[in-house]
Amino acid sequence: MYVNTTTPQTQRTITQRTITRINMKAILCKELGHPSKLVLEEVPSPLPGKKEVLVSVKACSVNYPDTLIVQGLYQFKPDLPFSPGSDIAGVVKAVGEGVKHVKPGDEVFGIVSHGGFAEEAIVPASAVFPKPPMMSDKIAASFMMAYGTSYYALKNRAKLKAGETLLILGAAGGVGLAAVELGKKLGATVIAAASTDDKLAVCKEHGADLTINYTKEDLKKRAKELTEGKGVDVVYDPVGGDYTEAALRATAWEGRLLIVGFPAGIAQIPMNLPLLKGCQIMGIFYGSWAARFPDQMMQNTLELMQMYMAGEVKPHIHATYSLEDAPKALIEIMERKVKGKIVIEP
Repeated sequence: MYVNTTTPQTQRTITQRTITRINMKAILCKELGHPSKLVLEEVPSPLPGKKEVLVSVKACSVNYPDTLIVQGLYQFKPDLPFSPGSDIAGVVKAVGEGVKHVKPGDEVFGIVSHGGFAEEAIVPASAVFPKPPMMSDKIAASFMMAYGTSYYALKNRAKLKAGETLLILGAAGGVGLAAVELGKKLGATVIAAASTDDKLAVCKEHGADLTINYTKEDLKKRAKELTEGKGVDVVYDPVGGDYTEAALRATAWEGRLLIVGFPAGIAQIPMNLPLLKGCQIMGIFYGSWAARFPDQMMQNTLELMQMYMAGEVKPHIHATYSLEDAPKALIEIMERKVKGKIVIEP
């Protein structure tokens, strides 16, 4: 009979020595700029530290902030070189000290600040979760950022109530479609706004009650018409630019405007509008909130998993790319050609 006489510390050391002999492939940002500058290289496999998990990445979805971080335009700026990518799913390869809820061999999904476009990634233990058996890697990797952001925005910040009206800009994007589904789950009347009719058709498939094509229709005027002059109670805005002011003007008395992102540019808001409407403008920074309030983030994640298992929410996968073609995926996101999520499979 074999008796294991090694201590947990020795086991970790052996695991880490084994890992150091292995290289992995990763997409690297070695200079800031257009995604076409990203390169695929072999680098040493990372080692998990205290309260960290090393995951063999099976899938990593692409989010709009990934396009910003490689250009140096995001609020978080990692040291060069680095790999972009934040939403991952895969299998635990090793765990660091203090990690109890997952072990090597477990299928998991999680979120990182960067590093997901690689064959292996380090994930904080507080941001990695066991993957439900019925959830594919592609779906799991498309879940945390989009649904976590949208649920935090609608539930924790806007406190969206049943019977209210929710206007979602960029509704065919990853976070937009998540907001459509979650808005319906919370009992709101959902107005999806997007730039093309085919994008709006996808929004209808995911539960949108009403739609606005803001390249053909006046956003403020149409939103007012759809609410019989009252205006919308909550605006979910991951777009920015001129659309933000138009949406703010379409809010009802004591409405709430959720600022999620600004690929169309940072809006310059006339500050008399919040006064005249008695409304609130709320910033949505999911990553910062999750780091400050991990218990609340965990609760939201559990509730989202229950919704998924009940068939109430499901990410829409637009396309799948290889690791080598990850730069092309980022360019598609930048050019606003994507409906739902793109997934990278190392």
